[in-house]
Amino acid sequence: MKIFATIRFYWGSFVISFNTAVLMIPALMLFGKYKSTIVHHINSLTLWMMGGIALKKGKIDKSADMYVMNHQGIVDIIGLEAVQNNHVRWAAKKELFDTLWFGNLLVHAEQISIDRGSKSSLRKFIKDVEYSRDVLKRPVAIFPEGTRTDKQALLNFKGGTKLIADKLGLKVQPIVITGSKKLLNEHNKTAHSAIVHYRFLPTIDVSKADKDWYKKLQDDIQKVIDDEFTHNNRSR
Repeated sequence: MKIFATIRFYWGSFVISFNTAVLMIPALMLFGKYKSTIVHHINSLTLWMMGGIALKKGKIDKSADMYVMNHQGIVDIIGLEAVQNNHVRWAAKKELFDTLWFGNLLVHAEQISIDRGSKSSLRKFIKDVEYSRDVLKRPVAIFPEGTRTDKQALLNFKGGTKLIADKLGLKVQPIVITGSKKLLNEHNKTAHSAIVHYRFLPTIDVSKADKDWYKKLQDDIQKVIDDEFTHNNRSR
């Protein structure tokens, strides 16, 4: 019944907020050397408390400089942190850094702020990605659609991701996420027990790739999304 699905949605939202404010932020402040492990374990706990399981197919490439994936909601991030422990550095819009709980989390986890309203934002982002690769040795995770959608079809990928990858000659691994919307649907405010699937596709060495690598990457992600829906009745 929808009433129970709605109650579960607000329970899931509470769990995410509570674990972020009471567990994750203080832990990151007190034990900064173990950021990746803290984020991994607390997100695993959060997923379990929401009634979710994260499964992966394929293998995350720890030599990749950037992970590119489709986006449905916050569960995408929680699940990816739960299935791997590779100290990912997320690219997030500046507005999220201004929020109370999640802003503190993003700051203490040293994530990347993107100001879409600034003309210099792209130059800053290039420097941030380069710094992540060369100094911090942390891969950057990005949602190239730029926003969330409740549709099966991908939104057109933003050109900034391609520009940065081309300029820096990055190694880019696509990741396809399906099932996260069932666990927590932020569009219609419902939630159910669900398995969130993460499929790791082959890494693209942009410095050696064809010029149309970015379009092919989007097509490959869309193909997996369509196959999962057709054969497993699992939406993205």
